[in-house]
Amino acid sequence: MILKTQNLTKQFDGVHAIDNLSISIRKGKITSIIGPNGSGKTTLTNILSGIIPIDSGCIVLHDTVTLSKVRPYDMPSYGITRTFQEVRLFEQMPVLDNVLVVLTERNVFGALFERHGSFHLKQAEEVLRRVGLWDKRMELASGLSYGQRKLLEIARVLALCEGSQASIILFDEPFAGLFPQMVKAVSSIIKSLKQEGRSIVLIEHNMDLIRELSDHVIVIDSGRFLAEGSPSEVLERKDVIEAYLGE
Repeated sequence: MILKTQNLTKQFDGVHAIDNLSISIRKGKITSIIGPNGSGKTTLTNILSGIIPIDSGCIVLHDTVTLSKVRPYDMPSYGITRTFQEVRLFEQMPVLDNVLVVLTERNVFGALFERHGSFHLKQAEEVLRRVGLWDKRMELASGLSYGQRKLLEIARVLALCEGSQASIILFDEPFAGLFPQMVKAVSSIIKSLKQEGRSIVLIEHNMDLIRELSDHVIVIDSGRFLAEGSPSEVLERKDVIEAYLGE
């Protein structure tokens, strides 16, 4: 296992968003974390990426590193990167510069005024071609369509993979609001990352995509572990169906 949580707990105003949760993420596989709205999926992703602190419990990485405190600027050094439900870009920078900022591994101002070498420019071109945005490279991020903005955020994750060899990628609802053609493009990218040996954690509501992409599925409900197994096993379980449908 490349990542584990052990008795992980997080409360907000006395309410458990994550409640004594212990799960394992498999190396080189696509693990989907599913559950009804409010089940704690995004809270878990925010904890794993250091966005919010742990109240108790710990994260174990690569079976060697145990973390009871996580900070967002530490996570790339552990090989973890992510996307967000709400796309986060440098709106008034061109598409190309949004990728170069990541590739140069500097603060935004340093990267903006750096004279980029041919190596970084070639990497940026490869990443933008991979997501189909090379022709948009000189447009401001703010001018992109919603789907293109999602693709640019994924391009930035791919660039971070190039720069830091990220081994664990957290995708928080990457398909939300996308047209079918872009859903296929993002699916293809996620599959290719798995083929490269990356470990994918996918938060997603579309069960057809869960069936198509997942090697392993973990279900949480009210911040607690409910079930795990292959997509076919888990999605047919009565307790999982009841959690989703409230029956």
